[in-house]
Amino acid sequence: MGTAHPRHLIAVLLALVTAMTATACTTADDRPSIVVTTNILGDVTRAIVGDEADVTVLMKPNADPHSFGLSAVQAAELEQADLVVYNGLGLEENVLRHVDAARESGVATFAAGEAADPLTFHTADDGGGGPEGEEGQPDPHFWTDPDRMHKVTGLIADQVIEHVKSVDPDTIRVNADRYAKQLTELTSWMHKSFGRVPADQRALVTNHHVFGYLADRFGFEVIGAVIPSGTTLASPSSSDLRSLTQAMEKAAVRTVFADSSQPKRLAEVLRTEMGGGVRVVELHSESLTAKGAGADTYLRMMRANTTAMVNGLTGV
Repeated sequence: MGTAHPRHLIAVLLALVTAMTATACTTADDRPSIVVTTNILGDVTRAIVGDEADVTVLMKPNADPHSFGLSAVQAAELEQADLVVYNGLGLEENVLRHVDAARESGVATFAAGEAADPLTFHTADDGGGGPEGEEGQPDPHFWTDPDRMHKVTGLIADQVIEHVKSVDPDTIRVNADRYAKQLTELTSWMHKSFGRVPADQRALVTNHHVFGYLADRFGFEVIGAVIPSGTTLASPSSSDLRSLTQAMEKAAVRTVFADSSQPKRLAEVLRTEMGGGVRVVELHSESLTAKGAGADTYLRMMRANTTAMVNGLTGV
């Protein structure tokens, strides 16, 4: 039996390596792709999708959804995705034009906020500084109500099954049902936890209007915000702060809840305005934290916020 020439062996090996590389590239390129704008929706989508598709989340931990932007590479990822999941209702103010461009290029898109039975902003009856100029506009912060997230979980699963053809529908449904059960348990736990807050202490002041859905679900009143708007990109005026401090004095509220992704300076101004004695409690209301930092999943974020709110309102 003859021996193959070394050059022939090298040629065969190179051909095999080339074929394997091409196969690997094809496999990688054929992997279905889902792009999600916010990290909160990204976490929920990953729980639903599991290993069935690649899920890319554009918003980094501890970022502000109102102000984060995209790189050219991320913008291109949107237009190459099988499905784009985004919050909508004006939340991702610097990203929505890229989502629109992806949709116009034929990419399937799903606006979770618009499908979550959105509430509208309303001005507080007591002059506590409702979102100026936003009366009647939809509130994008639906995720503070876990029941609405429960609804969105099922709708995301529907979208994945419809638009991401290579996934296994049964696996997606099992994942979605498992996560929905955890959301039901979360709602029950939050109801029980908030039951510790007396009726006359269920008044919320935040750094901007973000907890309308939570207040509606669990029986709280939002009496005002340091930034009287649904976006962190607005700024308060001296009259805004005056109206808010008056509302806080009237309601005997001395606790302000400020999102961890925003500077606390504005909330701390109230300490001066009200002569001290105002407590600023940090929440993770609009962004997940880095892994291991206490609010790195939606479920952990909601539990951490609930605990902090209960302690802040009961003086613990």
